[in-house]
Amino acid sequence: MSAAFPPRRAFKGRGSASRPAHRFAVDEREAFDDGWGTPDPAEEATSPPATEVRWEDARSAIAYNDSPDIGFDRSLNPYRGCEHGCSYCYARPSHSYLGLSPGLDFETVIIAKRGLAERLRHELSRPGYTPATLAIGTVTDAYQPVERELRLTRAALEVLHAARHPWALVTKGSGVERDLDLIAPMGQAAQAAVYVTITTLDAELARRLEPRAPAPWRRLRTIRTLAEAGVPVGVSVAPQIPFINDDMEQVLTAAREAGATRAFYTVLRLPWELGPLFREWLDLHYPERAARVMARIHDLRGGKDYDSAFVRRMTGEGPWADLLRQRFAKACTKLGYEREARALDVSAFRPPGAPGQLTLF
Repeated sequence: MSAAFPPRRAFKGRGSASRPAHRFAVDEREAFDDGWGTPDPAEEATSPPATEVRWEDARSAIAYNDSPDIGFDRSLNPYRGCEHGCSYCYARPSHSYLGLSPGLDFETVIIAKRGLAERLRHELSRPGYTPATLAIGTVTDAYQPVERELRLTRAALEVLHAARHPWALVTKGSGVERDLDLIAPMGQAAQAAVYVTITTLDAELARRLEPRAPAPWRRLRTIRTLAEAGVPVGVSVAPQIPFINDDMEQVLTAAREAGATRAFYTVLRLPWELGPLFREWLDLHYPERAARVMARIHDLRGGKDYDSAFVRRMTGEGPWADLLRQRFAKACTKLGYEREARALDVSAFRPPGAPGQLTLF
């Protein structure tokens, strides 16, 4: 006899519906219907989980990598966890290293890095430091809602602005417009670039996929604002999810009209705990097509939820991956997107020095 479990339900404004145990947990608990009656939905109603910010002292600011399929070797992330709550976020399993669930904990327990700007200033001032483009927000969004009050991203940009250090940022957050006083001069000097992620133009789908991120039209306005300020701006149409967001060409067209000059995409990635979490999301929001979506993902991933091999993890493999690649390339050629991102200028970099240190002239 198969076990019966109480049905999950979506929380308004949250991408996950549960807190599954992380992969390092010793014990795992699951709700079970013992048959003694069905709870009254009115009694079960609870408010959406609130966001909690926890502080940790930043031990370092810049993280380095040598991955051959990533176009940068260093990155900076002011936060762990992301309140945008994207159901597909490949960074969700990173919360497991903190002893937290990749589900609701990832989007409700946000770790803010105290002293990040000071650590960044120190690392840029080290003897022998060689500047190269610093990627910001590669794991979690640097302009998620808590940035409005905490301003950790702004503090880091102030250090980079003073040092004239090149950086590139990927975000869904319209809060990036707040920092145009720092971003615009660097963008005009070819020292900064911003990519805005727009997964779909369908507002209802976006609300389900990315419940606390700005609406698609708002992100298009952010692209326009950045472009009009002279900032090199691009669009990310990642991730592509089979039978879910199928309007890639429309997104690329709208972004190009708003001022984006470059674009990139990746295929949905489901590492570690993200596989079961995404299945849960499909069952809640698109149960009639859940099996079809997962079957196509397996076609892209060699029969598995995920293939971690370099390059393939970004684009998938097989005929469906080839079709996506062709669609993207043809749309970019037709719309006049640049084929390669322009290199940012590193020649103006000047070490910032220690806090309070006076310059000679």
